[in-house]
Order: sequence, then structure tokens, then C-alpha cells
Amino acid sequence: MAVETKRLLTTSKAISEAFAQEMERDPSVFLMGEDIGVYGGIFGATTGLLERFGPERVMDTPISETGFIGAAIGAALSGMRPVAELMFVDFFGVCMDQIYNHMAKIHYESGGNLKVPMVLTTAIGGGYSDGAQHSQTLYGMFAHLPGMKIVVPSTPYDAKGLMISAIRDDNPVLYMFHKGIMGLGWMTPNPRATGHVPEEPYTVPIGTADVKRAGRDLTIVTLSLMVHRALDAAEDLAKEGIEAEVLDLRSVIPLDREAIVASVRKTHRLLVVDEDYQSFGLSGEVITTAVQGAFDSLDAPPARLAYPDVPIPYSRPLEQFCLPNREKIVAAAKQLLA
Repeated sequence: MAVETKRLLTTSKAISEAFAQEMERDPSVFLMGEDIGVYGGIFGATTGLLERFGPERVMDTPISETGFIGAAIGAALSGMRPVAELMFVDFFGVCMDQIYNHMAKIHYESGGNLKVPMVLTTAIGGGYSDGAQHSQTLYGMFAHLPGMKIVVPSTPYDAKGLMISAIRDDNPVLYMFHKGIMGLGWMTPNPRATGHVPEEPYTVPIGTADVKRAGRDLTIVTLSLMVHRALDAAEDLAKEGIEAEVLDLRSVIPLDREAIVASVRKTHRLLVVDEDYQSFGLSGEVITTAVQGAFDSLDAPPARLAYPDVPIPYSRPLEQFCLPNREKIVAAAKQLLA
């Protein structure tokens, strides 16, 4: 009897495969961005695509974010399906007019007559001493701005499926990947950054959360790299007889509120773990969702572990002091159960 072997890919290779398969399927799909062509993307997600599809479909852009985001919007309005990579989410500030006032609003302002089927990809997250202008997550800020879908994968499987869904979506999609999940050799090793990825194209629905680990004693709602940290913490908690359920949001917009409520109704306790800034963001929205939908099921006030409201330090000891991690999640979970 043959033994089935599962094909393993890093997250960066899973995203690259999604690009290649969608470009083969649909000639209107093309890529543009900073260092995505000859260099193959600084996070490895476009390696080999220039040689395969040529410079008309894999385009290196100048460091002119407002210009090439505007070009992508125009291409999408003209019937193409561009994927534009803006290297770090921290750089979005220089082209917010294009993102918020055009990409996100044209469909609404045209009375639904115009569509903007584009994907805007970017790297998020800290932990690498990249400083205050290269280490933020900021999905909470963009979730506050209506008109865009926002996906934030945590695994290679989800990364490929969500990218294919994003490319095929008729809405503008902001696709945010954490540096720490990409599986690159020059970054901090992350064993979960490599996983099973089917070779054939498939989709992961945008707006559907996923229970990465089932549990009975508390729910940990999180996303992106913090899913990995939460799973590590859940393993430690299990050694002490505490079974934590880890719910990976996968999408910020739409937010799977039903999944949050269902998990909290099951476990009766909620801990939100978020690498984004604590105040006025995703963690508060998740807690509000749980309180409104499962208030009668809560045995303790919901808690959150997020990044403090300070610029991200360059100093490694200071940055590590601020970031949520395995040990902090374990401590927060125990306090919630006390």
C-alpha cells in the first residue's frame, strides 16, 4: 500500500506558486512592485517569475509608491488584475491618498459601476531590529478604513489559498504577510513557516477564521505570526492540564465574528493576542464582538496582549520586551483562569 507523502513548501514559495498558477490561468493578472523582478522579491515571493512570464507581467517599479499604486488602480479599472507589492506596510503613508481615497472608494463613489480588482501586498511585523519605520503591522488602521478586504495568513497553506482568492476577488484586497512566517533562511527560524501545500490551485475563503487548535478552557484569538506564538504557548499550557483553543482570524475584513462568538461560547474565556498596537485597534474589536455576542457565556472579563502604544524600538532587548511572545501568552492565559 502506497504511503501518501505531503508536499512541503515555505510560505514564500506557496505565495509564489499562487502567483504563477493565477498568471497561467488568467492573462489579465500581472505583478508590479519594488525589487520583485530581477531580485525576486526581498521576501522571496516572486523568485523565478520574471524569467517565466517576462518583464511585461513582472515589472520592477521605481521607489515611487504613489505612482505605481496609482498605476495599479488604473490598470484594475481598465480590466486587468494587478498585484502590486509595496515592500513594507510602514511605507503606506506616502501613498495613502491612492489607497484610501481611490483604491478603496472608487467602487462606492461610482455607484457600483466600476470595480477595482487588485491586490496590494506588503510585509508586516517586527522582531528583527528593523526599527520604528520597518516593523509595524497596522492592519487595524487599514481595517478602520472602509472599502478594502484585508487578509493576513499565518501558514503556507492559507497563504496560497488566500492569495488565489484575493486575485480572483473583484474588490481591492490588502494582503499582509509577516516576515516571520515566510520561511527565509536569513530570518529567525520558524518550523511552522513550512507546511503542506497542495500542488493544484485552491482557494481559502476570505472572511473565514480557522481553529488551528481545539480547546475547552479558553479561546486565544490571534492572527499572523502570533498564531505560531499562541500554538507554542498552548503546548506549554497543555502540560499543565490547560487546553487552549487557538482561533486564527486569517482575515481582518471581513471579520469572522460568528467564529469568535462560537469559540467563546465553548470555552467561556477570551484572550486576544495581537502584534498591532493595543489601543483603538483589532484587539478591542474582537473583545467587543465577544461581549456583544457571548456576554452570558463569559466566566471572566476578556483580556488582551498586544503591542504597547509606543514606536517600535531598534534596540533588540527593548523590542523583545514590547512584543507578545510564548511566555507572555502563557502568563496571560493563567491569569485569565485564576
